[in-house]
This record gives sequence, C-alpha cells and structure tokens, in this order.
Amino acid sequence: MASSFVPKTFKNFIAGEWVSARKGGTLENRNPANTDELVGIFPASTADDVDAAVDAARLAYPKWRLTPAPKRAEILFRAAEILLGRKEDFARDMTREMGKVLAETRGDVQEAIDMTYLMAGEGRRQFGHVAPSELPNKFAMATRVPSGVAGLITPWNFPMAIPSWKAMPALICGNTVVLKPAEDTPLSTYNLTQVLEQAGLPPSVLNVVFGDGPEAGGPLLENSGVDLVSFTGSTATGRIVSEACAPTFKKCHLEMGGKNIIIVMDDANLDLAIEGAVWGGFGTTGQRCTAASRVAVQKGVYRKFVDKFVERAKALKVGDGLDPSTQMGPCINEQQLQTVMSYVEIGKAEGARLATGGHRLEGGAFAHGWFHEPTVFIDCNPSMRICQEEIFGPVVAVMPFDTFDEAIDIANGVQYGLSAAIYTRNVNHAFRAQQDLQTGIVYVNAPTIGAETHLPFGGTKNTGNGHREAGLAALDFYSEWKTIYVDYSDRLQRAQID
Repeated sequence: MASSFVPKTFKNFIAGEWVSARKGGTLENRNPANTDELVGIFPASTADDVDAAVDAARLAYPKWRLTPAPKRAEILFRAAEILLGRKEDFARDMTREMGKVLAETRGDVQEAIDMTYLMAGEGRRQFGHVAPSELPNKFAMATRVPSGVAGLITPWNFPMAIPSWKAMPALICGNTVVLKPAEDTPLSTYNLTQVLEQAGLPPSVLNVVFGDGPEAGGPLLENSGVDLVSFTGSTATGRIVSEACAPTFKKCHLEMGGKNIIIVMDDANLDLAIEGAVWGGFGTTGQRCTAASRVAVQKGVYRKFVDKFVERAKALKVGDGLDPSTQMGPCINEQQLQTVMSYVEIGKAEGARLATGGHRLEGGAFAHGWFHEPTVFIDCNPSMRICQEEIFGPVVAVMPFDTFDEAIDIANGVQYGLSAAIYTRNVNHAFRAQQDLQTGIVYVNAPTIGAETHLPFGGTKNTGNGHREAGLAALDFYSEWKTIYVDYSDRLQRAQID
C-alpha cells in the first residue's frame, strides 16, 4: 500500500536563499527499505545552478577569509550544539533515506557533531611556525591561508558525516563552499545546511546544489571559479574527477574505494574476531569504503572461525532500519543491489563455496525494498574477483593461510590500500602488521571500521591521491602555506650570497 505521507519539496541553497533549480527539474528521494515512501522531492540541478552557486561563493570569499578564525569557530560551535540537540530527528531522517539502522545513523550524526566541535576548536589552533633566519636582523615565519572556493562532492553512505568532514575544515580555514551531495541521500545534507544557516553562517559562504553527478557534479569540476575539489566515491569516478581538475590545476582530494581485510591469527581471541568480522562485513550493509569484505584466517583456527562466523551471519536480522530489532538494512538502490547479486554469481562461477546467503530478499516485509541476504563465501582464493574487487554490499570472502608473511602478502595483494585489521595476541605480529600493511589505517584487535574524527582518514594506492580527511590533516588540504620574511636590518641582504 502506498504511503499517505505527503512528500516535501526541497530547494537548492544559493547566496543565502532557498531556490528551485533554474530549469525546474526534480529528483525523487525514496526510502530504500520501502520504495513506496517518497521521502522528498529535490532539485535536479544543472550547470546554471552550479554557476550561480560558485559565483555566490566567490563573492563571499573576500569577507569570509578575513573573518578571524576564532569568530568562524564560534559559528561552527553553535552548529555543533544544534546538531547535538537534533541528533535523533536527523538520524531518523537518515534511516528513511539511506536505509542503515538507527544505531548507525545516530553514529553518522555523531560524527558530524564530533567534526564540527573539532574544527571549531581549530579556529584557535591553525598554527604556523617561526624559524630562525640565516641572516641577521631578519624574521621568518610560515602561516596558513585559505585556498578559495571549495567544491565538495559527497557520497550516499555517510550522508551527514562526510559532508561535515569536508565542509567544516573548509569553512574554518576561511574557504567558501559549494557542496553537491549524492542524489540518493539529499535530506541529510539539507538538514546539515539548515543547521549552519541557523548557527549564523553568513549568506553565500556555504552553497548547496542537489542533483546527479553528470548534470551537477561535472559542471562543478569544470567551473573555473572553483579552486579546490574534494571527492569521495568510487575509484572509477575519482579518476574522472582527477582528469577534470588537471587542466586548470585545481587542488584535488580523492577518497575512493577499498578492499579491506581482517587477518585472524591462530592465537587470536576468536569470539572477538568473529564479532569484528560480522560488524566489519555487514555493518552499513557492507556499504562502507572501510568494510571488511575479506577475512584471512590462519589454518589452525580456520574451520572453527568459519563455522561460528557463518552461524552469526545467518542469524542477522535484515529489515527496515527504523525497527529497533533490525541489525542490517537494505542496499541503497536497485543498481547497487544488482551489483551485489552479480558478484554472488561471479563468486560461484569462480569456485568459491557459498556458505550462507546469496539471494535477494523478496516478499512480505521485503517486497518494496532493496534487500539482500548477508552472504559469506569460504575457501576462497585471494586472486578471485570477489577477493580483489570492491563489491560495496553484504558479501564477505573468507580465505585460509599458513603463515603471517602469507597473510601480509594476501592483504597487500589488491589495488586498494584503505584499512586493514589483525586479530592476534602476539605483540610482534601486531607491530609487524602495523609496519608492513600497505594501508592508511591499521587496527589491532578491532575491525576495519571505526575511524575517529581527530585522526587522519584515507588510504594509499587506488584508494587516494595522497591527501587525508579529518584531524589536523584536513587543515593541510583546505589551506595553503604562506612564508613571510621581514628584514629589519635596513640594508640589502642576499640570501645564500651574503
């Protein structure tokens, strides 16, 4: 039965005003657990809307960059306080539009709160440094300055956390922003934008254009008024972003795919490792760049691990994330569900043993949603496509190994380098893993998910392009270094000559 809920129509946020897309197009935002529910109708923006947003951001930039950073911070602090007060409402909105369970959407909003508080604190901590000059009566220092207009393109799996990861450091550094959120989850970005407006962010400092990648994201990349771009999404799309930024030398940050591994040694706390593998593999329905879609288990405990892990995966309750008893929600859309289903067939064709799951969930409570069973393949070969390619769904491949060195080779034998984990009681193995795993993040006795906002987030190889989100590392991307020399000798001094 169709929902009687009357959907709200939303608008872009440009130059401090809520405005419709100039060409009048719209996109539907539907609940992935119940596609009969139309959560809202959002603008389908085009280049005209993007250009207007960039123009507004450019006009606001001179005044915003000269606003003292501690004053910018006061606005972000107020925003964090508002977010804290509305956490439950925003979490429920997010579950309706994205599908993940309420415990996880509360965590998503909490990440936005944490990042906003963190960057408010950085308003008084954008430290440069003073260094001695090689010449007498000469003062030398380096300081941070903003870059200009930041174009931000964010994904659907963390629809409030990731926009905050990008927008808050951009704003605290003195940049103005044009944000293009994912078309599947626009409501959470709308909520975040309203909070910043309510907190007193001046008009045009933050502008938001809703729409899809080709029609709205592409023009944002190509606009000459954008000075830097930060993108989170697939590696294939990240390559397009990089190529679009290259002709005009836009500063570009890419946060892309992952094929993350949990290594379980013979001496591990096996029950803890199983809990970590379940959370890492099926949290957010596996739709995380940090999801643990590979598990490598030493042969001494392999069969015991597999039996318990499969049993736990079978027992997971799948359903609407608003139901407190639900442990795993739907895939985000039909396309993603079809991708998951295609990889199940690939795994079976490659000879992996399907231990549980492998099917779309249909009928009854699943009839109008994009649900898939938690799926586990066992006895996998590390070279199989299901062990090499990012699936972004509730599919985990389990592989046996003999030695620690073999486990490290398996872990590093993929094109990605985001996150890895090892479960062991051997301190030597723990420290060697930290040293030898080719990833930006390593966990010991914890799964591959659970990053904290005050530490750098990002990866190596085809996961990233050398920049990092979060922590002090975010300031490095959203600001530029300016070196200043003051010569008070009252005479010409020639560096390296005199």
